[in-house]
Amino acid sequence: MANKTLVIIPAYNEAETIEEVVRGAIVYADVSVTDDASKDSTPTILAKLQKEFGKRLHVIRHEKNTHIPKGIQDGMKYAVEKGYDWVITMDAGLSHDASYLKEFQSFPECDLVIGSRTSTVNVPIYRRFISWLAAKVMNYCLSKGILNLLGAGLRDCTSGYRRYSKPMFEKIATYPLESVAFDFHMEALSIVSNNGGSIKELSIRYIFSNSSFNRKVLKLAIQFAKKLLLRKWKLIPQYP
Repeated sequence: MANKTLVIIPAYNEAETIEEVVRGAIVYADVSVTDDASKDSTPTILAKLQKEFGKRLHVIRHEKNTHIPKGIQDGMKYAVEKGYDWVITMDAGLSHDASYLKEFQSFPECDLVIGSRTSTVNVPIYRRFISWLAAKVMNYCLSKGILNLLGAGLRDCTSGYRRYSKPMFEKIATYPLESVAFDFHMEALSIVSNNGGSIKELSIRYIFSNSSFNRKVLKLAIQFAKKLLLRKWKLIPQYP
């Protein structure tokens, strides 16, 4: 694929891993890191890497922590500004193997490619169950009929390792997002689906690492899923 690709990496206090992640990703594409008000040495490390890689590494600094949605959205705005054709989002904590970037880039054209976690390492059972349940709920919410329980049959609806087409990341870049944490991946998926985007999956290996996923984040994801269900049943207005 000759099209221009930008890898977007939201990062918060990732001093232990950010250099390895950036070096792995920049082999395959330009990189934009959103430093979400890190309090450790992440900014210093990124400044050093910028001197080495120049324009191939773009850094966005947030002075106030905004979490994943704003971090990815700002990266997408930069992609729009610079005329990229695809964006790929990935984690800053080494959960996502950068070597898959080549497969994402060569994947047949579609609006969203989800890195489906078919092989996992050290993932707690409760996280597996949450991901499985989220996929069931999201498939139903995205289906066209009330009685269509299976929907598109997507295996992994919450993976953050993804490739977005230009029409979709342009839309998400300026969308009035409701999500505030990991529920962004659910919202982004619903935006693509609601706009008639084509969605495919690419099998990846996922390594569980230190995560900011907690009860509060889980609660937010449940609340967002509830909104999608209520909208599907036409009990609350569509958004936006």
